[in-house]
Amino acid sequence: MANGDASWDGIAQAMIEAKSPMRSARLRFSLALAASALLAACAVVPDQGRNQPSNQPAPPPPSLPTDVGRNRVALLVPMTGINAAAGQALANATTMALLDTNATSLRITTYDTGNGAAAAASRALADGNRLILGPVQADEAQQVGAMAHNARVPVISFSNDAGVAGNNVFVMGTVPTQSVARVVRFAKARGITRFAALVPVGSYGARVSNALIMATKASGAMLVGMESYDQSRNGLSNAVRRLKARGSYQAVLVGDTARVAALAAPLLKANAPAVRILGTELWGTDAASTQTPALYGAWYAALSDQRYPRFAESYRQRFGDTPYRLSTLGYDSVLLALRIAREWQPGTLFPTQRLYDRGGFLGLDGIFRFNDTDVIERSLEVREARWGTASVVSPAPTRFED
Repeated sequence: MANGDASWDGIAQAMIEAKSPMRSARLRFSLALAASALLAACAVVPDQGRNQPSNQPAPPPPSLPTDVGRNRVALLVPMTGINAAAGQALANATTMALLDTNATSLRITTYDTGNGAAAAASRALADGNRLILGPVQADEAQQVGAMAHNARVPVISFSNDAGVAGNNVFVMGTVPTQSVARVVRFAKARGITRFAALVPVGSYGARVSNALIMATKASGAMLVGMESYDQSRNGLSNAVRRLKARGSYQAVLVGDTARVAALAAPLLKANAPAVRILGTELWGTDAASTQTPALYGAWYAALSDQRYPRFAESYRQRFGDTPYRLSTLGYDSVLLALRIAREWQPGTLFPTQRLYDRGGFLGLDGIFRFNDTDVIERSLEVREARWGTASVVSPAPTRFED
């Protein structure tokens, strides 16, 4: 594991050089690498026709240089529109991964999905890219996947919706199924056997509901009751009242942000002060979990933040801004591509089968691998909310056991 004087490039090299993350290679992070040559490999496709007079045709898009020794990889993220800041953070993170590893085997080109993911994907495929990283939204991933399937180009989406996986679309975002399963296993090991849940109406709530049903069954626990709520003024309080009528329970999973859980917790504890509140991976980036007395002692599973602070500091020094937490998906996806590129000959199809390596891969967010449903499996830690901070009560495993 990294120590206090570690530098930044080692984690990238560890993933690329090691056959699997089972090696305990010393992780080092570098903040100063020669960047000028590599920046040219991470070009952004311009918005064609912008600022062109309406009576003149837009100039033809520039063609990519001919690559002999590099594999072409497309990054599909929003560079314009309301999600442009998140897209820029992802693009910056992919550049960082190239710089930190001094990589020369990939050409990563960024395509803007702000005006439509289909147009971006069409351009990326026409340019000869053999791997697509992104897009972010689930509906975009489905659209891009359908287009890329016939070209036999895999899509590693940053979505957290497992429902879009399959047919050459891989889901890299943290899915609620795994965070729910992790926190339920932990709670069961601590003596909790009777669970209940509050879930929002909608697709995410449905995924959390299914995850809790499967997790309690797998652990041999009992699911006492589950109530859904809408966003109306009394929706949450009415759901809490209905849940109380279901019977006694030891823990309640709130399948929403920590901000919403902070509203539900006082209502849940009014007649049952000892009830344990549980959360999902959404709490990992929600400060409300540590700023609400009623959530003191709540448990939730999330990505490990062990390496993130050093990444964020390096990012700030390079780009003068604080990264979005999801930007590590961009970084880790490049490390993954670089690791596989050791056996990927330029000009050939991406060796998709290599994504199913059971040993897994190492990234900023810990070890990960893709299962046979094309959904990522991650190593998550369990945290306990305290006042002003969250304490890790069960560290993320460092290897896969099967």
